[in-house]
Amino acid sequence: MSDLPTRLLLNLAAWRNARTWHIAFSGGLDSTVLLHLLADLAKHHSLPALSAIHIHHGLQAAADAWPQHCQSVCDTLGVPLLIERVSVQPGASLERAARDARYAVFSALTQADDVLLTGQHRDDQAETLLFRLLRGAGVRGLGAMPQQRPVGQGTLIRPLLDVARTELERYAKAHQLRWIEDPSNQDRQFSRNYLRHQVMPLLSGRWPQAQASMARSAAHLREAQGLLDELAQMDLAQASTAHDFQWLRLPSLELAPLTALSAARQRNALSHWLEPLTRLPDTDHWSGWANLCDAAIDASPVWRLADGELHRSAGRVWWLSGDWLHAPAVTIDWRDPSAALRLPNNGRVMFSGQTPVGPLRIGYRQGGEVMHLAERGHRDLKRLLNERAVPAFVRGRLPLLFRGAELLAVANLPGLDRHGQDDWSLHWQPTGEDQGLS
Repeated sequence: MSDLPTRLLLNLAAWRNARTWHIAFSGGLDSTVLLHLLADLAKHHSLPALSAIHIHHGLQAAADAWPQHCQSVCDTLGVPLLIERVSVQPGASLERAARDARYAVFSALTQADDVLLTGQHRDDQAETLLFRLLRGAGVRGLGAMPQQRPVGQGTLIRPLLDVARTELERYAKAHQLRWIEDPSNQDRQFSRNYLRHQVMPLLSGRWPQAQASMARSAAHLREAQGLLDELAQMDLAQASTAHDFQWLRLPSLELAPLTALSAARQRNALSHWLEPLTRLPDTDHWSGWANLCDAAIDASPVWRLADGELHRSAGRVWWLSGDWLHAPAVTIDWRDPSAALRLPNNGRVMFSGQTPVGPLRIGYRQGGEVMHLAERGHRDLKRLLNERAVPAFVRGRLPLLFRGAELLAVANLPGLDRHGQDDWSLHWQPTGEDQGLS
């Protein structure tokens, strides 16, 4: 017990120069011990400014008294407390909804150079590993809770992951600390509570070091995931090639280097690439990737995921989300060509050089369009797009400039973006050039 403050200080050594240490303070045992330890350490060591954050979920009547309790504890320790009330959205998992609401507040409050400290301990880590194992998680999930991860503009740190709950209890009793016992923690309809009260005691009764061993296994799996991430970065570097449509500003990969890999390496690389873009698919849903790769060469297959779509076109896979998934307006008049024209669900267009004489309108490909080229005469737009290998998903939203029924220009395509020898060209800034990272 006497070694606990030293271990905590060692675990936080890398963040001693942070601007502020925020403590996520529920009032329960673990966060109470963490807050007390830090407040005591601050008397003898130079630490960042301490503050506590209590989230009031309002899910049970007993919780109404908890903010007052937390305020009393913080007043005694001389730590400022911020109390935030949240609304928990109903859903299939009340636990997850409450966590999402809680971390939304934490993310908003954690600024650059701030650290958010939470009190999860070794027993929590073992429960997380077992819970995810029962749900069929992969290596990333079985790594359980990382010691650190980004939150908001700062960093979330779990400095007590190597500490057993029994050690926290001994510390709390030795210092006569008072903490909240959440009645919902006894409700065994919640999966974690069932594991904590029914399963873990049986495992520990047979294998006394079960929780420590499981936490150690989680650490091994996090290390293994780190190696898989390095392999993914190597494989993605081979597929992150330049192409003629960089101006789309869409996440994309060259398909051939990916399909040259084994199936397992394909999934590993693609999971790494997709993680910041969407919730990852489960094992059964990965058949969508195989279908996308195996589709006929002249097909334009789509793999629909939770937060967007993966398209195959022009020898690449492309990530589409947001407005890219919504069809643009069929036509829109351009009454003031001297100013950029905003296109519903499709960014904006503008001219460089002297603007052409109107009346002008922007439309989109419907089929059968013909364009006159000075050196080639009249040519089908479809053939012209094929010659330039324009990705299939772009063709229906590539802005076309019309004067009456005459097709004057196709935005962004050299040789087609102007009319004859006219001294202007048509530029398109696609919708959400900065989107794609959710």
